[in-house]
Amino acid sequence: MTSKSKEARIEQKTYWETKLEQRLGALAEKGVDPKKAAKDPAVKKIRAYLRETDARLKAISSLETKAEEMARKKAEKANAPKTEKGKKGKAKQEGQEVSKRQQKKKKKKEAKA
Repeated sequence: MTSKSKEARIEQKTYWETKLEQRLGALAEKGVDPKKAAKDPAVKKIRAYLRETDARLKAISSLETKAEEMARKKAEKANAPKTEKGKKGKAKQEGQEVSKRQQKKKKKKEAKA
């Protein structure tokens, strides 16, 4: 039962549901009490398979939704206008004035002259 496809898991779920109905029907024919039928090992095993299949179906659907979300985000990012980045050298020269050290040097030079 290691199938990863959704269709196969749905088929497995219907298979186990029919098996469960058959087993419960057979136990009802024998006159077994429904509470005792729930404790039947075969019924427990079939219900465990059903729980496992349901869990896998939920995991598959969550993976599908996650993939759809990622595809949507990727499409949004591709459609978004691209912003141009400025060059680092020009940005530093424009935004930065003379450093304090350079200012001190300049003052010292002017004072001597």
